[in-house]
Amino acid sequence: MTFDLMSSAFTEGELIPVVHTCDGANQSPPLEWGEPPAGTRSLALILDDPDAPSGTFTHWVLYGLPARARGLPQGVSTDERPSQGGVNGKNTAGRLGYIGPCPPAGPAHRYIFRLYALDVELQESPGLSKEQLLRSMEGHVIGEAELTGVYRRQ
Repeated sequence: MTFDLMSSAFTEGELIPVVHTCDGANQSPPLEWGEPPAGTRSLALILDDPDAPSGTFTHWVLYGLPARARGLPQGVSTDERPSQGGVNGKNTAGRLGYIGPCPPAGPAHRYIFRLYALDVELQESPGLSKEQLLRSMEGHVIGEAELTGVYRRQ
């Protein structure tokens, strides 16, 4: 089942503002989502750049968000357990939390935010990689929401 994921900073397929990139303040964008499917016990978020030169680059792994949550503010902390909720995993750079778009000069890259509704509350420690999180979520995804933005450096 799908549900809606949106941002007040950009719309589907549009340019991600500089403040959310390595050329700006590198703050995560504000996100909002609709009612997840019935039976949702927690939510997890993954942000990927599938256009990175060396293969998909994961910019953010966040899990353990409460089912009642309907959004995240701009600038979610990179602490293990941000006050805004959830638990930060490691991005491809090996750091906890969000790391903004930072493509090489050239064509625009796509940045895909995927929010997963899960039928379990994950009891995972901070620092999971995307691959570890996906294994933990296996068989427990009951819904998914997606938002894609783009960014290009001159």
